[in-house]
Amino acid sequence: MTTTTAAPPKASRPTKAGKAVTPVKGQTMAQAYGLSEAQLEELGQSFDAIRARITAELGEEDVEYIRRVIRWQRGCEVAGRASLFLGWLPPFWLLGATALSVSKILDNMEIGHNIMHGQYDWTRDPTLSAHGFEWDTACPGDQWRHSHNYLHHTFTNIVGKDRDLGYGILRMTEQEPWTPKALINPVAAAILAAIFQYGVMLHDVEFEKVLSGEKSREDARATLRAGLKKSGKQGLKDYVLWPALTGPSFLPAVAAGATANLVRNLWAFMIIFCGHFPAGVHDFTVEESEGESKGHWYFRQILGSANIDGGKLFHIMSGNLSFQIEHHAFPDIPARRYQQVAGEVKALCERFGLPYNSRGLTRQFGSVIGKITRLALPSKPASVTAEPTGDPTPTTKTTKTTKTDRSTKVAA
Repeated sequence: MTTTTAAPPKASRPTKAGKAVTPVKGQTMAQAYGLSEAQLEELGQSFDAIRARITAELGEEDVEYIRRVIRWQRGCEVAGRASLFLGWLPPFWLLGATALSVSKILDNMEIGHNIMHGQYDWTRDPTLSAHGFEWDTACPGDQWRHSHNYLHHTFTNIVGKDRDLGYGILRMTEQEPWTPKALINPVAAAILAAIFQYGVMLHDVEFEKVLSGEKSREDARATLRAGLKKSGKQGLKDYVLWPALTGPSFLPAVAAGATANLVRNLWAFMIIFCGHFPAGVHDFTVEESEGESKGHWYFRQILGSANIDGGKLFHIMSGNLSFQIEHHAFPDIPARRYQQVAGEVKALCERFGLPYNSRGLTRQFGSVIGKITRLALPSKPASVTAEPTGDPTPTTKTTKTTKTDRSTKVAA
């Protein structure tokens, strides 16, 4: 007797690169995009090949780049602190606050974030080692390496596993049931943006797990103590010791330090949220990601991320997280390389019929604000969440093919 296996339900196909596909009930995201296990495997092999090539090319140029950025960052901090000795004069205060803002942004985004991802561990330089590196922010490096490097990058956009989906504060997916608490989404997001370094510091405490009994109060207290200790050191440095050295400029120096921290917090919030939550970004269920292949992991990173268009300086100031798709695919490769491989990644997305979500900062952040506001209100949960198809205005158009044509093309 011949057994016939029913084909999975068909889903709507994207009409152009970058448009979200909404899965129908009973479909996984991979089925919605028409990808078989063999095609996912080939996708994984293609990404592995890019990784292997770039890894083999790493050398002195990469080391000199990060050391040069570190020199720029330190120079900005020195210039900022020095300017504040005359901080009672508005031009010097403005120069000091601006230089300190740039210093903190470079330290957190292009230096700290990337070094702590292990992007320069291959150099065997202790000053560029992920382990033991500390950055100029409230969250201790060890806690961030756990909550971000492990939890977020392993379980990217898996609802119930990736705690970066709303940071335990915001409702950022329709898979999360609506409660009246969601009504404060816009206000909570604004507060989180202003104090972002402290939100990141508290993230690994996992208050919701303490309340549910999944995490002991003792473990939470130990994590909180470490975070408060680091925050205290940061506050002492920014608001007491350095301002005290300026003598009569004490209060202007305090104000400049607070301004620099606020600017860094707002910038980091905007870049990070634009890379994870704009229109067109998908989230996933635990079931469809269970026991996933390497190819499916890459597939999830592509659909769970978004890029931000911009120039060279913008990419540096964003820590090259403006290439969030490439960062999620290759988190431990030096971020300066993301722009070099972006064209290949985009071509692979087009080849496999996947969106490559890349738009300007204002459009991405505008859609983030829209999502935060929309999810503050009740919505009907779907079996698999996909963003509304608001067109991310791709730069290239996906060629329509039949399923047979695509299988032939991928196999070629």
